[in-house]
Amino acid sequence: MKKFAQRSFEKEWMDDFESKGQVLEQTLKELKTINKFLGGNYVTTSALSKIMHRFPQEAYQIADLGCGSGDMIRIMADWAKINAHNCQFVGIDANPNIIEFAKNNLSDIPSATFRFQNVFDRAFEKDSFDIITCTLFTHHFTDQELIKLFKACIIKAKLGIVINDLHRHPIAFASIRLLTKVFSKSEMVKNDGPLSVKRAFTRTDLERILQASGISNYQLSWHWAFRWRLIIFCR
Repeated sequence: MKKFAQRSFEKEWMDDFESKGQVLEQTLKELKTINKFLGGNYVTTSALSKIMHRFPQEAYQIADLGCGSGDMIRIMADWAKINAHNCQFVGIDANPNIIEFAKNNLSDIPSATFRFQNVFDRAFEKDSFDIITCTLFTHHFTDQELIKLFKACIIKAKLGIVINDLHRHPIAFASIRLLTKVFSKSEMVKNDGPLSVKRAFTRTDLERILQASGISNYQLSWHWAFRWRLIIFCR
């Protein structure tokens, strides 16, 4: 367990904003499958349900940070349609190649637009949204970067923030390492999958970061398979 006592800050291949081509496309496709297989989609949609139940309104504008290929936006858009919620989505990512992939991937969803932007740029602080979502995004940053990001998001989000990310645990690490070794065709996934778990969070980590960010109005719960669902209420 000593190996997992502290978060790793080793960079993932995905952190290279210049990554592109077939390797990137294969990685994005496999991440979609992994997220669906391990139950990660429900973590986000169930959090949206809680925020919308608490703050009912006619329409919602939702920003998805680190949107990747846009697959989570598709999941949220399908969920919103089934549950009769009027939602507009803005996917934000710092990799221009990923943004182009996402635009093509979700060309059939008119409620989704995409923006090439780094969340640590000053321009990010200007716009506001009803809800901000982050799926498998926050573990890419150091604690200090997350404190800065959380403080910015609290200002930008009118209703709430949804964090869906990994639980750092030896079983989760061993499982994803075996899964990617056996089934993955992407060297990026084989490298980044296990590393993502090492960079992920324990409950203590998240509570410490939230406290340092000045955030106290939140719900934090654990979900299968080794996921944290963090809902921050902004009012």
